[in-house]
Amino acid sequence: MNSPAPASSSSSSGEARVLRAILALGVGGFAIGTGEFVIMGLLPEVARDIGVSIPQAGHVISAYALGVVIGAPVLAVLAAGWGRRTLLMALMAVFALGNFASAAAPGYLSLNLLRFASGFPHGTYFGVAALVAAALAPPGRRARAVGLVMLGLTGATLVGVPIAAWLGQHFGWRAAFVFVGVIALLAVAMVWRDVPNLRPGAGASPLRELGALRRKQVWLTLGIAAIGFGGMFAVFSYVKPTLTEVSGLAVNNVPFVLALFGVGMVAGNLVGSRLADKALMRTIGGVMAYSALVLLAFTFTAQHWVLASLNVLLVGTIVAIGPALQIRLMDVAGDAQTLAAALNHSAFNMANALGAWLGGVAIDAGLGWTSTGWVGALLALAGLGIFAWALADARRSARRAAPAAAC
Repeated sequence: MNSPAPASSSSSSGEARVLRAILALGVGGFAIGTGEFVIMGLLPEVARDIGVSIPQAGHVISAYALGVVIGAPVLAVLAAGWGRRTLLMALMAVFALGNFASAAAPGYLSLNLLRFASGFPHGTYFGVAALVAAALAPPGRRARAVGLVMLGLTGATLVGVPIAAWLGQHFGWRAAFVFVGVIALLAVAMVWRDVPNLRPGAGASPLRELGALRRKQVWLTLGIAAIGFGGMFAVFSYVKPTLTEVSGLAVNNVPFVLALFGVGMVAGNLVGSRLADKALMRTIGGVMAYSALVLLAFTFTAQHWVLASLNVLLVGTIVAIGPALQIRLMDVAGDAQTLAAALNHSAFNMANALGAWLGGVAIDAGLGWTSTGWVGALLALAGLGIFAWALADARRSARRAAPAAAC
């Protein structure tokens, strides 16, 4: 007669299945991160090929971001009743198709439309992937599981983007999008094989998902992301001219500093997710205060390339707040989990647009390249203010609920 398998063997087998599922989700994040960021290093090639100026070619970046902002809530609501694995596969398949089509775009208008369509699945994919990772994670490790999924996105800045950029420079920018599409198809296969098809909660519907928009804490958490996180983009969007014009760094050495930013993102993601599992709200407030100091410091460290390079690494670590905000949204969204989780990535893309715009306003006003540090610090402080508002509101709600619970 066969003896039962030891409990430790069963436990390790279960952990391995969870890790494979999270790895599959992370590969999808890697594809999305590579597709989102690689175009920034290939704008001259794109502009030359489709016959527009480099600033006009930059509109494809905005088109993608707009697709993320609009697509996240729309798809999250429409697919509220879908099984998680089925939805993840569909989203990644659409992303793959969008990138293959982008590689074949004949001109400026078609490329913008296809990049907009490619951005549509972005927010919903990460939102649903975070929900699945958190559901599979052992107790007390939800943020770490979400952080591992997000590691695909941050890791793309270190590995995926350089590979895609190399392909784009040697075989044409269209090859970079083909590369992204292939990774996305790989993710579809891995999700099908390794991710369980979890069902949404009973009664899931588009109307119930829209209920998230009635929750004040959801809006406050999104505000922290959309405004407070914008500080990082205020600095990073203009880091190359700041390093060359102010720090005196040779233009050939800029990629090494950008790699430091990627290292900072990976480290911040890993550390931030661990801290969030231990003390969620303290992590959100602490990272906001930390980011204000780091961004303000750039105003002064930018005068010397060594200090500026180290500061850029620290700016990358600000992404530590990402897993914490994702978990916070899950906690305050009630039964409207999918929409709230997806909106987090809409908020981060709004932060990208807001930070880059305000940083440009300061530079155009004649305040100099280093003024982006002040802009970034002010945005971080504004995010900290929204966090304080959210904390005070949560405490008031808890006090009001206490007498009712006692009755």
